[in-house]
Amino acid sequence: MESQRTGFQTQREVHPTELVEGGRLNTEISVQELRDAIPDYCFQPSLFWSTFYLARDLTYSIILLGGLYYSLHTEFVRNSTIAYYIVVNVYGCCQGIVWTGLWVIAHDCGHSGFSTTGLLNDMVGFVLHSSLLAPYFAWKSTHRRHHIYANHIEKDLNYVPPQRSEYAAKIGHAAEVLDEVGQDAPIVLFLRILLQQAIGWNWYILSNITCPPSAVIKQGMSAWRHSHFDPWGALFRDSEKYAILLSNLGCFATMAALYQLYRVIGSFEVVFWVYIVPWTWVNHWIVMITYLHHTHPSVPKYTSESWTFLRGATATIDRDFGIIGTHFMHHISSDHVTHHLFSRIPHYYSPVASKAIIPLLGKHYHGRAKFRYEDLQIAFRDCQWVEGDEEKDRRFGLRKENQTASSRDEALWYRGGVSPSPEYKMRGSEFVKNKEV
Repeated sequence: MESQRTGFQTQREVHPTELVEGGRLNTEISVQELRDAIPDYCFQPSLFWSTFYLARDLTYSIILLGGLYYSLHTEFVRNSTIAYYIVVNVYGCCQGIVWTGLWVIAHDCGHSGFSTTGLLNDMVGFVLHSSLLAPYFAWKSTHRRHHIYANHIEKDLNYVPPQRSEYAAKIGHAAEVLDEVGQDAPIVLFLRILLQQAIGWNWYILSNITCPPSAVIKQGMSAWRHSHFDPWGALFRDSEKYAILLSNLGCFATMAALYQLYRVIGSFEVVFWVYIVPWTWVNHWIVMITYLHHTHPSVPKYTSESWTFLRGATATIDRDFGIIGTHFMHHISSDHVTHHLFSRIPHYYSPVASKAIIPLLGKHYHGRAKFRYEDLQIAFRDCQWVEGDEEKDRRFGLRKENQTASSRDEALWYRGGVSPSPEYKMRGSEFVKNKEV
């Protein structure tokens, strides 16, 4: 019954020798041993296969564009409003899936997983991300820090939940009565999910929401200065400013190209259906992928005392999305645990690596979940804030049955509740005038 409620498939049985002990995954495993279990070739990007998948996705995109052009010029579609809107919406959805695959390839470039040459990685990633209005070098920088400090309650940059007192303040309740707070009505839940999926990525890039103030490099800056487009803002070191400016230039070039396309064609409607709609679908998929991988009632967060790289990297979930996840989105949803442990492994080798290391992870492998709207509901309903829970720590294996409570062996676990007001700025920042440069 519980597995149905949380969307999990039945997990494999865990052998007693695989149980966690003393804060390690088990008494035998270390990062190096996990690394040694993976075939060496998985760590060497193949330029042939990287180029193949890039060319394949670009071919899919061109075919969809050609199909749209041909369909819109048929007499049936020209004479039927219903047929017209079916065609453009089917194109937008399908092209959004294909472009998400290209987005994932650019993401591989940011992790040095496209080729063994850093310059080629950055060139391909810069062009692909810029064409999708994603600031390549800016996001590469913050995303790298997310991987270094994954699920660290103070240093992770993505989807870091509030703790009891902060959540209570957000919803206007006393911290002592949070256990009595109900849940959102279905329509409220739907509208909150819709808001996140529609504009969540764009607002994150602009304001760095879901990040705690302790995770940024330059603390104390106003909310205006937490944008991925601000070279001198709170997110980046001074040495990164030229790379951030280059990211901005790439996005500006794409917007200029879209404006020129509008001027040549003379129709905003064409630009809307050809680019804006599939681009919006890409943003939706990226937000959903990232959110669902790091947000589930059975996935812990860690304090500064209890966090280790291995604990943080494994505190995520693999999710099955059928052929869309494996073929079009390059295993980004189905092999996410492996990606967090060894982010340089190219997407086409990640299934091999997962098969090698998952049997070694014991309870720190959280199983495989689905990738559905119902899973978004679970995440929103049951994952509003976090706090410690000794019983869950024991069941998870962080501490033995009679072990004295220790901050070194304490995780933070999700709790449910109502949704607070939508976030519009990074936590702890204010919209004030200042003299920051």
